[in-house]
Amino acid sequence: MPNGKYYVTSESVSEGHPDKLCDQVSDAILDDVLRQDSRGRVACETFVTMGLIIVGGEITTTAYVDVINIARNVVRDIGYTHPKYGMDYQTCAILNSIHAQSPDIAQGVDTGGAGDQGLMFGYASKETPELMPLPIMLAHRLVKRMTDLRKDKVLKYLGPDSKSQVTVEYKKGVPRRINSVVLASQHTEEILDKTGRNITEKARKEMIEKIAKPIVGKLADSKTEYYVNQTGRFLIGGPQSDTGMTGRKIVVDTYGGVVSHGGGAFSGKDPSKVDRSAAYMARYVAKNIVAAGIARECTIQLAYVIGKAEPLGLLVDTAGTGKISEEKIVGLIREHFDLTPRGIITELDLLKPIYKKTAAYGHFGREGEGFTWERCDKVKLLKKAAHIK
Repeated sequence: MPNGKYYVTSESVSEGHPDKLCDQVSDAILDDVLRQDSRGRVACETFVTMGLIIVGGEITTTAYVDVINIARNVVRDIGYTHPKYGMDYQTCAILNSIHAQSPDIAQGVDTGGAGDQGLMFGYASKETPELMPLPIMLAHRLVKRMTDLRKDKVLKYLGPDSKSQVTVEYKKGVPRRINSVVLASQHTEEILDKTGRNITEKARKEMIEKIAKPIVGKLADSKTEYYVNQTGRFLIGGPQSDTGMTGRKIVVDTYGGVVSHGGGAFSGKDPSKVDRSAAYMARYVAKNIVAAGIARECTIQLAYVIGKAEPLGLLVDTAGTGKISEEKIVGLIREHFDLTPRGIITELDLLKPIYKKTAAYGHFGREGEGFTWERCDKVKLLKKAAHIK
């Protein structure tokens, strides 16, 4: 990052966004497989448009998976419970096109190798208590607050589909203030003005006061700009306004564009797929390195090839903040972390039905049961090995 003043922007979307609806359906199906069969293999994709959900992909399992009811339950829990939202969990059509995993892939994975080639990134920074970039954490909190206020009926006019965007001003690598906040939420007609083209100024101010300001707090100032439903109105949302697909919000899922992304999506994939499990492991490694005080900032890149267990590449970048050399950090990682698919699955306990809750509001910087990659349980070990007090 530059040494002077600069701006970083991240966005997030709510659980009612069409892409996130698809992520949650795919991960709910994965959870149901793992609940019954921890050896199940899942690569599940979901597509949604107005009134229609299509579930496809490759699943090999001994479990019986009721795809239709799982999808309906996800849609219901999100809040698409009335035709006015363009998607009703009771009446939407659902097509199931699942088949078994290719035996050509299975023969490489069954021996403990990676399920595909590719590169994955993990990141941590002292910027926030969660060791995450501030812009993406704020963006997630904003859409989560919109969802909570809708479900708690505090702002009854909000619909399930919403988005946020936050631009943070930095000086010399430190976040100083919020430059702008963008809120976009589906809503009912009750907050439209007499023209029917725009929401009322009262509703706009209410959304700023009840959604934005409690989240951005003191980082906002008199110059902070707020943009609320900038086109004027957002009556038509969700699958009625836009198609959705699993895996289209990969930057939202990770670090908000602050660091590179390998390109692989997470949702709907069992942990034999290193797109998901190795990205979790890279976060786990980076977070423990930063928490141990070895660096203030750390990016980890891992690279794999299908059928081979050990990663082909391991890159560490501390952006000049490391207390020891990056070469030595690589040595510490190889000594204290098992980066094989089986080692990752064992270390992070990934064969459990923990995935649906990851499918909205980010996979990283989260607390609670199942987010094992957020543990800082290697800190003492790494401090001792790196001779950090």
